[in-house]
Amino acid sequence: MIGIIDYGMGNLGSVENACRFLNLKAQLITAPEEMARCRALILPGQGAFGDCMQNLNQAGFSPAVKAWIKEDKPLLGVCIGMQILFEGSEESPDVPGLGVLPGVLKKFPPSQSLKVPQMGWNRVLQPGGDHPMFSEIPDRAFFYFVHSYYVEKTDADWVAGETEYGFLYTSVIHRSNLFATQFHPEKSQEHGLQLLRNFSAFFDQEI
Repeated sequence: MIGIIDYGMGNLGSVENACRFLNLKAQLITAPEEMARCRALILPGQGAFGDCMQNLNQAGFSPAVKAWIKEDKPLLGVCIGMQILFEGSEESPDVPGLGVLPGVLKKFPPSQSLKVPQMGWNRVLQPGGDHPMFSEIPDRAFFYFVHSYYVEKTDADWVAGETEYGFLYTSVIHRSNLFATQFHPEKSQEHGLQLLRNFSAFFDQEI
């Protein structure tokens, strides 16, 4: 079963509905002990970085999620669910993230030509070209984004996707069985649904 972590931070229903549409066995989980019956996790979220970490901590999920990733079990982070994997964010400078990945999220700089937050469809470039996450998804496919903060830099070996918004930034992370996307696959129509299929297929092979 895929456990969708419910810590009170938005877009849970759309993730659950997308999994249901794809006939993936998935269920919302509201307590860390429920993770024991899951083969993979999705960590979704939308809203402020600090609020997300506060809710995750209060629900007791933070140490459990870090332990899950340390044990190399499959996890897909989505939007804020990707951002909180890092050490922190300029959005909430006094709030530490999970620290699973090194780095601090930066805010997009003011621009006369680009709005902040980035909201809408944008392309994802696939620097590796043959990543299993992008099976049957063409390079430069469009996905749906809503965010004001971005991954400034991370280990190049972990970058599975990049997006241009005034400059090129990391929009997809892959490290072993950890995946994360800045965009919302559950709101990205055909290509987003295919990415969720690919995540499911990948962990089915790995476990």
